[in-house]
Amino acid sequence: MHQLPEVAATHVLLLLHQGHLTAAARLAEHHELPLSQARVHLARGDPPAALALLEPLRRRMAAKGWQNEQLKVMVMLSLALQAHGDNDAATHLLGDALELAEPGGFIRLFADEGLPMAHLLSKAAAHGMMPDYSRKLLAVCEAEQQKHPTTSCPPSAAHALIEPLSQRELEVLRLIAQGFSKQETGERLFLALDTVKGHNRKVFGKLQVQRRTEAVARARELGLM
Repeated sequence: MHQLPEVAATHVLLLLHQGHLTAAARLAEHHELPLSQARVHLARGDPPAALALLEPLRRRMAAKGWQNEQLKVMVMLSLALQAHGDNDAATHLLGDALELAEPGGFIRLFADEGLPMAHLLSKAAAHGMMPDYSRKLLAVCEAEQQKHPTTSCPPSAAHALIEPLSQRELEVLRLIAQGFSKQETGERLFLALDTVKGHNRKVFGKLQVQRRTEAVARARELGLM
């Protein structure tokens, strides 16, 4: 069925929130939606794939002078950089995006990204990057969390991860979510069992959980899956 790109992108987002990654990926690919495809890669714990799409896309949007589209890419690119562990680059890029967005009063563009964006906004504010605007956006997240406690938008960035998961830890987490045992995870990632156990301990510690089911639930709450 034919869908407008905006409608298809919204549908992809809904599918991702519901955990239907395969369906979301197919829809994003069918409609050739690079931003949505990047979202799918991030949901799968594959920031390098998201970056490979977003970095050239940002250059194309800048070359064409499509400021609003460039802004959307910058927001998503900052999240991808954060997921990849490039926190300084992510924070500075978000600062650039905030400067570009503030005159237009963009709110939903940032607030709809939930907890990962709140984490970045708190860092931007701490670095003095558009502090009034950053705090305003964080306040929107806080208000929405109070209205809808089950949403991914947090009351504050305090709920964000203090130490982000590494790429390898995200891979392990993704296999945990798929139900693979430690032995099976080691076989798929070509890791020794003791190494997998070490990654598990780090994942659980960073997520502040005790069990596999809690780790998966927490990861989804944080927008890591």
